[in-house]
Amino acid sequence: MLTVEIHNEAIEAAKNAVAKHRSQHPNGFFGCGFAWVTSYEKGNTKFGKSFVKNGGFSKAYDGGYKLWDPANTGGQCIVEKEEGARAYVDVIRKYFPEAKVYANSRLD
Repeated sequence: MLTVEIHNEAIEAAKNAVAKHRSQHPNGFFGCGFAWVTSYEKGNTKFGKSFVKNGGFSKAYDGGYKLWDPANTGGQCIVEKEEGARAYVDVIRKYFPEAKVYANSRLD
């Protein structure tokens, strides 16, 4: 199950990924957009429910559960947001390799 500790580790990894990107591209801005993490775990299972309870995921209109901008970037740069979402997923997959969790994005 996704615990608060694993979620917090994933959030920290997302923030670190964004900070790394910003340090490598201090003047870079790549385009406006959104990024999020989607869990397609069944919501009626203990594992699926743990994403809502401990990870702050909310039901998505297109299926699954979403966590918007896990790094809470405070900006509009889609590349930064994507880096954060991928880092979050990487931590989740470290603990749960078979998890149906994906990083997604779209331009604004």
